[in-house]
Amino acid sequence: MWTNQWTTEALCRQIDPDALFVQGAAQNRAKLFCHGCPVRVECLADALDHRVEFGVWGGMTERERRSLLRKHPDITDWAPLLEEARREGEDDLSRIARTLRDTPA
Repeated sequence: MWTNQWTTEALCRQIDPDALFVQGAAQNRAKLFCHGCPVRVECLADALDHRVEFGVWGGMTERERRSLLRKHPDITDWAPLLEEARREGEDDLSRIARTLRDTPA
């Protein structure tokens, strides 16, 4: 179920926000925290829609999000695409992102 008030359910509300705005190998640790979040898809869609430049959002780093956005500049609303993937049982957003990056624009 999609929620527009996803921030109220985000697991990251329980940690220091600075833990998600890190560089290098620390980003991989921050991404792990996102894996169990019930609103990971909403978070990622929001970050992609709003072109958030910094931090880990929805389990993706800024570099991963930029790559996805460059590859698919025609997508302006990421929510339907990511929600469809979730409905189909896809829980690995990194794999979705890789698939999209490998798909011709």
